[in-house]
Amino acid sequence: MESNRQLDVNECIRMNHDALLHVFRNCADIVFRPLRLTDDSEILLVYIEELTDSNKLEQIISACMISRDLNRLAQYESVTRIAEVVAKVLKGGTAIFLDGRPFAYLADLTAFKQRAINEPSNEAAIRGPREGFTEDLKTNLSLIRRRISHPSLKFEKHQAGELTNTEFVVAYIEEQVKPELLQEVGRRLQAISTNQLLDSGYLEEFIEDKSLSLFPQIQNTERPDTVSASLLAGRVAIIVDGSPNVLLLPMTFWAGLQAAEDHYERFIYVSAVRLLRLVLAILSCLLPSVYVALTTFHPQMIPLALMLSISASREGIPFPTVIETLLMELMFEGLREAGLRLPKAIGSAVSIVGALVIGEAAVQAGFISAPIVMIVAGTGIASFAFPSYSLALPFRMLRFPLLLAGGFLGLYGVAIGVMFIIIHLVTLKSFGMPYLKPVAPIGKNFWKDAFMRMNKRFVPAPKKQ
Repeated sequence: MESNRQLDVNECIRMNHDALLHVFRNCADIVFRPLRLTDDSEILLVYIEELTDSNKLEQIISACMISRDLNRLAQYESVTRIAEVVAKVLKGGTAIFLDGRPFAYLADLTAFKQRAINEPSNEAAIRGPREGFTEDLKTNLSLIRRRISHPSLKFEKHQAGELTNTEFVVAYIEEQVKPELLQEVGRRLQAISTNQLLDSGYLEEFIEDKSLSLFPQIQNTERPDTVSASLLAGRVAIIVDGSPNVLLLPMTFWAGLQAAEDHYERFIYVSAVRLLRLVLAILSCLLPSVYVALTTFHPQMIPLALMLSISASREGIPFPTVIETLLMELMFEGLREAGLRLPKAIGSAVSIVGALVIGEAAVQAGFISAPIVMIVAGTGIASFAFPSYSLALPFRMLRFPLLLAGGFLGLYGVAIGVMFIIIHLVTLKSFGMPYLKPVAPIGKNFWKDAFMRMNKRFVPAPKKQ
């Protein structure tokens, strides 16, 4: 097959037909449509019926059936290699061969069913646009271009995947992006070697700095307004054909705690909510481990009345505090995953009812104490406050080793675990940018960028690079 794909387009239609027939053998979706014109010359059309606009195709055929209208084909791209014909046809294009001409015309008659533009369910906003990306690359590019109508917005097209031949676009604003960032992105993209690229998640694993880190180093979003704001801030976006999730880089830890409506609500409210999200993020990771450490090793640090209440609720419980907390955390995570996989109509109901029934039954049976149910429920609620699902995952995972550290070493173990996490975050980088910037290393007015959102009238425009 490879030898046939290296052939040039021949003047003889029959030879082109045989070459393509060999390349597309056992491909039932490929249509070979030979036609004879009024002057007895032959024409061959090659296309995929399910990906081709039948109305436009019939217009071309009608024009070609009249000899003098063959000049209309000049408006289409012409190629001289069989490999180019194969690539175009597989993407939904139509190849047109004329007898006696050593090249083929390629017409873009692509038309296939695609999802309508709807609000992304994972990033719903109270205030702001209700548009979300789809799986169509051209549609996604138009959603960005409509918001940034300036020639400095560049779309560089690339292709990866030897078998999938997936197209993706690198988007940036020429006057805002740093040249060294563009060079680094280009270097990593050129180093990709794979035979499949089905989604932006595939691409993310190839270009991220540390693939073994739990924390995401590339932000993904389904919102065109988020991508547009990031491009205006000097970041780079990667849009993959067939994926509604756009990659944004570089990424910082604080970007994962910011929601889309932060730019549309008043800055005082947004600043307060951002601080609340940070507190909830810390609680989602540390609340179970600190509770276990205090009740097991440091009861003197708990007020006497509260400690007596906890001790009374634990009377008759057969498991140590660390074990019952671990069991309840595993049960909660299981219910959360079950709710995600079930149909939406019953998923949320099963999660809520399941948690209430199992928690109440466990307390009544004497397997779990009531405070543990409250701690696990509070931790779960705090974990839902993350605007970014990918940033919530590492906090959910780190909760378990910290829980074990608190159960066996007390607050000393929790402190060691937190210290290792902070060291990792401080040393982590995303395309050369420190992950905790502007907090570590500390920058000018860092609290304005990380913990608060300033009034837009007092924020200077981004400097041109």
